[in-house]
Amino acid sequence: MMFQEMNYNTDDMKKLVQSTFYTQRKDINKGTSIRQLTQEWPFLFNEAGMAAHFQELTGVSLMECFLANVDKKCRRLLSFLKSVDAPKHKQVQDAFIKFQTERGQLDGCSGDIIQMVLLLLAHFGEKEENLFHYVDTTCLAQEVLTEKLPATPCIIVCGSSCFTAGTFMLSIDQEVVNDHITSFIHAFCLLFGSYYCFNIHYPVELRSTLEFFQRCFFSINPERGTKVQWKKNKKVLPVNPRVLTLIADLADYEWT
Repeated sequence: MMFQEMNYNTDDMKKLVQSTFYTQRKDINKGTSIRQLTQEWPFLFNEAGMAAHFQELTGVSLMECFLANVDKKCRRLLSFLKSVDAPKHKQVQDAFIKFQTERGQLDGCSGDIIQMVLLLLAHFGEKEENLFHYVDTTCLAQEVLTEKLPATPCIIVCGSSCFTAGTFMLSIDQEVVNDHITSFIHAFCLLFGSYYCFNIHYPVELRSTLEFFQRCFFSINPERGTKVQWKKNKKVLPVNPRVLTLIADLADYEWT
């Protein structure tokens, strides 16, 4: 892919994004296709380029904000899900049992984040296949059956498990836009950033999981509006009640 041939450092990328930001937004806002954007603005789909665009757009530092909140909240959230949530929800308990086998020797931050994402999906009853698509370990971008991908941003996992995969890809609008992501953390931040950078609504099927991460781990807390695309004539609440309930339960469990 073209962007893999560009060797900008982070400072250069920030300057490039800042100097062309208006034109980028103009192209995105007029509905330019993802395929065309990968050709015209290839750096928007790698870690440094998307992070720079996301920060210009939201004022939030994508990776730094996420990792700072992970450091403060992840272990407590996992503890809550295991000790309080799992006994009440069979799907969460089943997920914990499954992860004990899959996680294996993967310790530390990356393993905790993978577990946190998958357990929140289980907690909210939202399907993993709406967020992840699994392919063979050696699968190349051009071999991905894109018609099986969701239209919304999706992490393509090169392997049978997020815990053991060494490579990930990102797809948007059934297009593989980055085919060499070597960290789950980077893959997840790229996925989340895509919703904002490319004006994409959260799918209803992932509305609770994504909004929880938005508010608690990416520190984006608007008082009005929603990123979920609801059907017309449906009452839209400014904050998802299921997200509010979990946040309140965590506060009772010494959430900081």
